[in-house]
Amino acid sequence: MPDPTVCVSIVTYNNRRYIRRCLDAVLAQSEVPMEVIVVDNGSDDGTRKILRQFGKRIRVIWNSRNEGFAAAQNQAIRSSTSEWVLTLNPDVLLKPGFIANLVGAGTIDPGAGAVCGKLLSIGVDFAPLDRPRLDSTGIYFTPQMRHFDRGWGDPADQSFEHAEYVFGASAAAALYRRRMIDDIAVNGDFFDSDFFAYREDADVAWRAQLLGWPCIYTPAAVAYHVRTMVPGKRRSVSGVLNMHSVKNRFLMRVKNTTPDLFRRFWLPMTLRDLVVVGACFLYEPRSLEALWRAALCARRAFQQRRHIMSRRVAGDGELARWFNSDATSVPLLSEQAHTIEEKPFTGASVA
Repeated sequence: MPDPTVCVSIVTYNNRRYIRRCLDAVLAQSEVPMEVIVVDNGSDDGTRKILRQFGKRIRVIWNSRNEGFAAAQNQAIRSSTSEWVLTLNPDVLLKPGFIANLVGAGTIDPGAGAVCGKLLSIGVDFAPLDRPRLDSTGIYFTPQMRHFDRGWGDPADQSFEHAEYVFGASAAAALYRRRMIDDIAVNGDFFDSDFFAYREDADVAWRAQLLGWPCIYTPAAVAYHVRTMVPGKRRSVSGVLNMHSVKNRFLMRVKNTTPDLFRRFWLPMTLRDLVVVGACFLYEPRSLEALWRAALCARRAFQQRRHIMSRRVAGDGELARWFNSDATSVPLLSEQAHTIEEKPFTGASVA
């Protein structure tokens, strides 16, 4: 058997309702040599029983407690030497050819560090929606230093149909090149373990842009995603995860904001900071802990910043073009786009 080209890395924590169908769809992706590594963060809802039923078809790392998404993904990434790593959420259901189409797009540009596909929204328990809508076609940043999923909530028909460069990929289903992982990791960590959960993919995308690793979006790779944390619905998410989200927005800024970006966007980013802090005091006091935790992590964040900025290759203008109120993309060369869009892998539907 050839060495795995792709390591599919899944972190589970009480994901019994999704993990079986997620893994069935992954294991049906037989077009590319791959291995599947699952890191279980101390599930106690029956997830572990389901994982054991897959036997030797997957490799499981059993954690005794919830180490968080970022640290657990780092465990899986370090345990593999594959050319590519696909980070995958348990609530993602891959359509046939998803992995093959991501890898195919990645081979078009050897300098690309990440590839993402078209994620479509799907209901709880993978229940189809009455009207197909987009979940993510990559992520983008605004002048307020907020990041969003491109196309989220838009009708899925006839939109984002062309391959292009985007700022970064949603780690719900992101393919990362091993050479980029090794290059941008800080102290051996690809994802920042201080983040625990949320925004770690945006942090990686920003770091990758600073260090010269672009991201490709291809509409040929399609999957479904059950999204639990969406804009404007913070009250439906646990207080501890909202707290980490607030903490991580500040850590990400400390590590990655360049002087030029601050000069250009200091007013909108400062106004947004005031809104966030004010909302913590008035409406979400549980998230005030985020400010204290961010302060505890600040020393390490500044150390990471020095490392990142000492190796920065992206120019000011090149970086600033990505920070817009509307989703920004850069076209691929015509021959590259033609190759990706005209020769996608297709197969039978997932049962």
